[in-house]
Amino acid sequence: MTHLLFDTNVFLWYFEGSNRINSIKELVASEEVQVFISAVSWWEIIIKTRIGKLDIDYNAIRCFAKNHNFLELPVTGNFADAYLELPYLHRDPFDHMLLAQAITSPMRLITSDAILAEYSSLVMVI
Repeated sequence: MTHLLFDTNVFLWYFEGSNRINSIKELVASEEVQVFISAVSWWEIIIKTRIGKLDIDYNAIRCFAKNHNFLELPVTGNFADAYLELPYLHRDPFDHMLLAQAITSPMRLITSDAILAEYSSLVMVI
């Protein structure tokens, strides 16, 4: 079984049906793949909605994730420990935690941020 962790922007593109996710549609549809959404992404979406950077129906995307059998990945102390060990190549704390989760689990982090690929071969840039 292959485990994928969607970066927040990738999940939002998937929800919106954006062409940006065309390269992973077949992969995600495979019965051998489980897709995870981190609790960090839910937190990021709420924060960006509250400060006006994102206009989205939070309840709708939560239902969408459940209806598509995406699994939720909690934040644990083990992930925080891994976060602490990451080099500081990138300034986004949400992305750092997603990286820590992907590396620790391990699972592929699907993102559009090429800088994140410098951290690990587990990062897949689309």
